[in-house]
Amino acid sequence: MSLVEHNTNGGEELSPLPRAGVEWDSFPTHLFMTGNARFWDPSAIDFSADAVDWREIDDGRRRAATYLIAQFCAGEEAVTRHIQPFLRSAVAGRRLGDEMYLSQVAFEKSKHAEVFALWSDAVGLSDDLTPYVEANPFYRQIFGDELPTALAALDDDPSPVNEIRALVTYHQVVVGSLALTGHHMVQRICSTHGILPGLRRVIRFVNADERRHVAWSSYTCRRLIADDDALWDVALTRLGELTPLALGMINWVDEQFETPPFGLDNAQFIAHAADRASRRLDAIAAARGRPVAEIDVDYSPEALEDSFGNEDDAALGA
Repeated sequence: MSLVEHNTNGGEELSPLPRAGVEWDSFPTHLFMTGNARFWDPSAIDFSADAVDWREIDDGRRRAATYLIAQFCAGEEAVTRHIQPFLRSAVAGRRLGDEMYLSQVAFEKSKHAEVFALWSDAVGLSDDLTPYVEANPFYRQIFGDELPTALAALDDDPSPVNEIRALVTYHQVVVGSLALTGHHMVQRICSTHGILPGLRRVIRFVNADERRHVAWSSYTCRRLIADDDALWDVALTRLGELTPLALGMINWVDEQFETPPFGLDNAQFIAHAADRASRRLDAIAAARGRPVAEIDVDYSPEALEDSFGNEDDAALGA
């Protein structure tokens, strides 16, 4: 509960402060403290070697990499703008741990937008990147329609139905299936070809943040579904609506090249995205019928995301 509340006359009045204002064992509070412990500074990353590599790779590979970077830049800016409805929903529900964590997420999203801009400037990627995303019809539908519509609905009515639809849209699909798969593509390129060490370091930092963000989403979906099992069908329906668009967005970029750039196998990345989405869905389903109080102190969504990071590290020889 907030110490300060608005009264009916438009002013503010004090409300009782709970003895335990911060629930230290709750999963959102745990994520908040983890994020504090893993702080990183975009301006401290050296991109000088990346500038050399960028000049030396051929035009086709540079163009392929630009598609990925453009999606990262545009995507981070979009999700930075759209994080606020989740925070307002937490405020409305008086969930202090979620408020603390989502304030941190908003900061981290802005930091991600900053670091990709810094990298682009360092390597001389100063052209307008809009055509690299605007031409993709699936990107336009997801980021221009589905994402803002879902978040606007949550802002207008922070109901459990609207919240779980927004969570699936924002975190499970846009971040979990698209951004994290894109990260895996970049890590594969950099590690296989021994290039762009600064970008690879960026991706490792951003990826760790994003997996923590998805863990919060999975926890919140679990909490909502534990409280109302009917929301499981809402989540499945929303995922079914968006999955074809996510697959279309990934495939569209691949179709822009006659020969796969960097020798990438697009089917491998689609399989990677499908595997992670399926395992997250299984973790969410495991909350059905459980007491909400148990879900609040169950850190398994974080353990799942950490296992994904470890699997990627092992596959890439990191």
